[in-house]
Amino acid sequence: QVQLVESGGGLVQPGGSLKLSCAASGFTFSIHAMSWYRQAPGKERELVAGIMSFGGITNYADSVKGRFTISRDNAKNTVYLQMNSLKPEDTAVYFCNTYRSTVSGRRDYWGQGTQVTVSS
Repeated sequence: QVQLVESGGGLVQPGGSLKLSCAASGFTFSIHAMSWYRQAPGKERELVAGIMSFGGITNYADSVKGRFTISRDNAKNTVYLQMNSLKPEDTAVYFCNTYRSTVSGRRDYWGQGTQVTVSS
């Protein structure tokens, strides 16, 4: 079955950097788009960044453009999120996501999340 396992979260000071990883299994990783979402306390889950399969076309939320970079290694079935110039408002649980299109519609798959806290 589809499994997504995030790692790399932690506590970092404002202006610092973190790199999140998401190890995927149970599906053909290379042909699926992958995304990172985040959810802060009391807020809805929001898309942070996405990356297509082959070709690596990416998209970012306006709030992270120029600071975050999403990448993937199809040989390792892993997607990454490099986060630089972190701000307190980046504090959230970060989730890895992929999806499938089925006859019933879109089916999303999520990891368990990794906490990122930006604080001095």
